[in-house]
Amino acid sequence: MARSYAARVRILRTVTLLAESIVHHLDPFVFEISQGIGPRWYGVSYAMGFLVAWLVLRWLARTGRTPLPAALVGDYITWCVVGVVVGGRLGHALFYDRELLWTFTDKVPWWELLAIQRGGMSSHGGVIGVVTASILFARRHGIGRLAMVDTAAFITPPGLMFGRLANWVNGELPGKLLPQAMQANPPWWSVKYPEEAISLATTPDAQAHARHLVAMAYAGDEASISEVAKLVPAHYPNNFIQAATDGPALMLLFVLVWWRPRRAGALTAAFLIGYGVLRNVSEAYREPDHDVFTVGPLTAPMLLSMLMVALGVAVLAMRPRDGQLIGGVAPRRA
Repeated sequence: MARSYAARVRILRTVTLLAESIVHHLDPFVFEISQGIGPRWYGVSYAMGFLVAWLVLRWLARTGRTPLPAALVGDYITWCVVGVVVGGRLGHALFYDRELLWTFTDKVPWWELLAIQRGGMSSHGGVIGVVTASILFARRHGIGRLAMVDTAAFITPPGLMFGRLANWVNGELPGKLLPQAMQANPPWWSVKYPEEAISLATTPDAQAHARHLVAMAYAGDEASISEVAKLVPAHYPNNFIQAATDGPALMLLFVLVWWRPRRAGALTAAFLIGYGVLRNVSEAYREPDHDVFTVGPLTAPMLLSMLMVALGVAVLAMRPRDGQLIGGVAPRRA
């Protein structure tokens, strides 16, 4: 009971910080079994995405809105999980951090490519992984490939949204700095990262003090959170922007496209075009990755998203004009 009361007080005190900005001070662990070992919120976020996807997929299958038999829903979700994890991690390594491919350590899991518990998943790689898994699954069970990819597209937004929230928990992918004119009095929706105080400190004593503040802030000390918030600049809330565009906004587009049954390929095209456009919009607020391939102002995620849009247009133009109608999420008359 005392712990529950303390938690409520901590939440109320933290909410007072929202009048200025949101300060990242989340513990990545749900709880620790021992030092550095235990379930992480990052993994919980992904699990929630798969759970919601499974529930939606089961509804689609049971109501005949997808050619996937209800008996195969569990098997297909398993294939999707493998596709997301393998594709997402390999995509991150190939697109953003190739050193993971040849970096080995003396600690579990020994190969840095396998250390997904610390984050580092590419959404574009995850998309490639799920599409590949869907095509292979469709081929194995005699289901139309485009229809299967359409089905995968419809259940994807929850996972993308929870993935962005997982990035927030890990303090990854920060937004760009707010304009200087807004730094003196940042809006409540802006975000601050305590660890920036260490890099901004100019003397050894200041760095030592900053490290202490950061450690105390992430331990939940409200006074330290307030103090460190005064030392670091405010950013655009990139994780929340992308959670909104990749999740609810994309899902709304899918519902509109699939409100009535469509020929196979319609939702695949909608996903590629819709996600590509929305991702380019949200990337405008994200701090670009350092030492990652760019073309002028276009970052790697922007270029990949533009490629998705081009592929979506191609699918829309080349998809079959006949065949089975799938989807149709509008309520059906009895």
